[in-house]
Amino acid sequence: MDSPKKLNIKDWAAEDRPREKMILKGPSALSNAELLAILIGSGTKEGSALAVAQNILDKSQNSLNILGKKSMTDLQKEKGIGEARSITIIAALELGKRRKLEEAKETKRITSSSQAYEYLQPILCDLQHEEFWVLFLNRSNAVLEQFNMSKGGTSGTVIDVRIIMKRGIELLASSIVLGHNHPSGNANPSQADKDITTKIKEAGKLVEITVIDHIIVCEHNYFSFADQGLL
Repeated sequence: MDSPKKLNIKDWAAEDRPREKMILKGPSALSNAELLAILIGSGTKEGSALAVAQNILDKSQNSLNILGKKSMTDLQKEKGIGEARSITIIAALELGKRRKLEEAKETKRITSSSQAYEYLQPILCDLQHEEFWVLFLNRSNAVLEQFNMSKGGTSGTVIDVRIIMKRGIELLASSIVLGHNHPSGNANPSQADKDITTKIKEAGKLVEITVIDHIIVCEHNYFSFADQGLL
């Protein structure tokens, strides 16, 4: 008895093919797997592009946030994903991340910890290592510049207070928001976090640049030094 013939995407009804479905119904009608299948383009001997896409999502707990943390090397471990396809997927996810960052930048002023978190979250949430950023603000609390102070390992980074103050003076900044991420997912500050915050705050007083908050960014939550009365 012949085994049933495996259907490829081209054999499906037009309304069920990802590309055709997008044309007919728009991108919002497609599932995450269908959108990913369009990026992948074609499948393998064992399955369609949609099957490859679903397998990738299954191994990412069906979470785009988890998928966004994967490297090219991680993606290329999946059957049917080579260098070109991994680059395409990462590029698409990066565009989504940058769109989110642009939306955050449309906020003219940062006047609360939630606004600071919304600004910093797209920059920091997907990283597997710590990075320390500084937002320099003018008198109206509008962002003059976002500044990557340092990159570190999984549990820390090195901060040079002099560089922060020098850049603040160059920009004529009135205040700054500090921000860094905790890849562990635990937003609580370490003693080192508290110490560097105090050090930067004291240095800022000498040049009349106020530290208005320090945000520790995690994927779904954050810690605000200002909200907790630690500034």
